[in-house]
Amino acid sequence: MIRVRMVLLAAAASLWGSWALAGERLALVIGNSNYGAVSALDNPVRDARLIAATLEGLGFDVTLAADAKQIEMKRAIAQFGRKLRNAGEDATGLFYYAGHGVQSFGSNYLLPVDVALSDAADLDLMAIEAQSVLRQMASARNRTNIVILDACRNNPFETVADLNESGLAEMKAPTGTFLAYATAPGDVALDGEGENSPFTEALAREITVPGAPVEQVFKQVRRAVLEQSGGKQTPWDTSSLVSDFMFAAAAPEAAMTAAELEEAQIWASIQASRDAMQIMLYLRGYGDGKYAGEARALLAELMQEELQAGQPAAEAAPAPAPVQDAETAMFQAAQGDGSKAAYEAYLMAYPEGQFAEMAAAEVAALAAGSGQDPAAGGEAPAAAPEVAAEQAPSPAAGEAGPVTYASPLDVGVPEISGLTLAEAVARAPLFPPIEGLPDSYWKEQTCSSCHQWTRERLCTQGNTYLSLNMQRSLGKQHPFGGALKQVLKSWAAGGCQ
Repeated sequence: MIRVRMVLLAAAASLWGSWALAGERLALVIGNSNYGAVSALDNPVRDARLIAATLEGLGFDVTLAADAKQIEMKRAIAQFGRKLRNAGEDATGLFYYAGHGVQSFGSNYLLPVDVALSDAADLDLMAIEAQSVLRQMASARNRTNIVILDACRNNPFETVADLNESGLAEMKAPTGTFLAYATAPGDVALDGEGENSPFTEALAREITVPGAPVEQVFKQVRRAVLEQSGGKQTPWDTSSLVSDFMFAAAAPEAAMTAAELEEAQIWASIQASRDAMQIMLYLRGYGDGKYAGEARALLAELMQEELQAGQPAAEAAPAPAPVQDAETAMFQAAQGDGSKAAYEAYLMAYPEGQFAEMAAAEVAALAAGSGQDPAAGGEAPAAAPEVAAEQAPSPAAGEAGPVTYASPLDVGVPEISGLTLAEAVARAPLFPPIEGLPDSYWKEQTCSSCHQWTRERLCTQGNTYLSLNMQRSLGKQHPFGGALKQVLKSWAAGGCQ
């Protein structure tokens, strides 16, 4: 199931890029520089060619018109509208214009290169009303349209009555439309001293950024133009988009390698189990793994929970002070537990940690001072082994008598029943030590090869199960089932004889 989930996530990441670019992409790009009756402009044709080439690289079907006369502009706009209507509702339409533009009585007009005007009343006869472009695009009823006007340069008709307003007027964006201007309404944009206008230069760069939403693209354009113009030009936009759009799809995430996928599967299983022993086993195999930090934090959390669960309600300790990190939390939990096993668990998770020296000293002191883990129930008796066995707690239900390292096991697991502890740990596990662990890691492998189960380590583990704080671990999954945990607990209670 985990493997299937990983595959689905990878597929979703790939599909995201396809979805973002779904549908046909159509663009009409017009640049007018060589005017006859009004002042010529240096950059619009170069700007249009730059944008056209950039859009083609992004998957747009581009129609480019350079130095277009009025009839040519009208024909291109009409054909663009028809193509957009035929492309369907998933299509994206983009119109870009660079050249002269003026406003009159609240309407904006794009000027063809053959414009000649002496009376403002003739403007709609000699120029192209910008609103006509929006009408053509809106008639397609497609999901996304983008209109970009780099047409707010100096007014070529300042001497004509009723045509002395600067820049362009604000237009309302029909539903599903993004409108962008080279500068704010009523302001004048710079043609630029280089090969391209500051606005178009920034635009051509930003639309190629992978995964950038259209809103973010124009925000970055605005920042770039403001910086380049020293605050004199502020690009402006308005939007009524109802769908997300990006010019360049986000780069797909790299597929996991087999080893990475395997580690992810193992960690997902361990994380769900919340088993401290399994987490320590993971850290032993993946100390520098991708999820090692999460594993250490979860281990510290579980140890803190075990510590709190083991305290009688009447003697509950005050809430501990906030800790700085997972390592500190784990060491504080070990201090609160006071057992050799708890300090060893810390050392296993953080062998080079900031408290490693203190933890190692505590382990050595506990081992030298008592001969066993304090959590096992106090100091080891000084009597002979036979006496210790007689004083050991009664064996768990289902056990024939005191458990020793060399005595046959009497458990309800046929595969190990009748074997000694020494023989049992040399056998292959019956179940994976970690749910989801690949078969090659545990089948036909000895438990000792995984756990490094020497007699001393088995005794340490048994003493861990004796701790009040570790009682819940007895019910968790084990390579030989829960029976062996009970055996280890009884063996430790008898002094690990």
